[in-house]
Amino acid sequence: MQRTARVITVSDRSAAGERADAAGPVAVAALQAAGFACPDAMIVPDGVDSVEQALRDAVAGGVSLVVTTGGTGVGPRDLTPEGTRRVLTREVPGIAEELRRRGAAAKPAGMLSRGLAGVVDGAGALVVNLPGSPRAVEEGMPVVLSVAAHVLDQLAGGDHA
Repeated sequence: MQRTARVITVSDRSAAGERADAAGPVAVAALQAAGFACPDAMIVPDGVDSVEQALRDAVAGGVSLVVTTGGTGVGPRDLTPEGTRRVLTREVPGIAEELRRRGAAAKPAGMLSRGLAGVVDGAGALVVNLPGSPRAVEEGMPVVLSVAAHVLDQLAGGDHA
């Protein structure tokens, strides 16, 4: 059975049609190449409520892996982690820590990402926040994919491998 994924791009400008989504398609391509069924990225405006609703809709629809891009910085509208925290049952900080470590190694501003990663129990879903730049998504997707299958197996009741 093919696993399902959803990419949610969080951007006021992209949601308003003022800027093309450059990061979402990078994540979609990586997920599809890894064997996930993944439609084109969904775009929502920045904000706690919009992020929370998009995540809730994705996991309610049976998606097992949700990757967000954007809204993880320190700007006034960068509220993706706050919306994500409302949905997560348990955080998995090691994923977010590794993403920050690799991001900071590539560019010092990478340490400013406040992205979260965690699971939604009951839905059996993994949610990971990535920064909004295409480069950060390109560098972050291998981290996500290196553990996603194991996390999803564990959520489904699998034994430790």
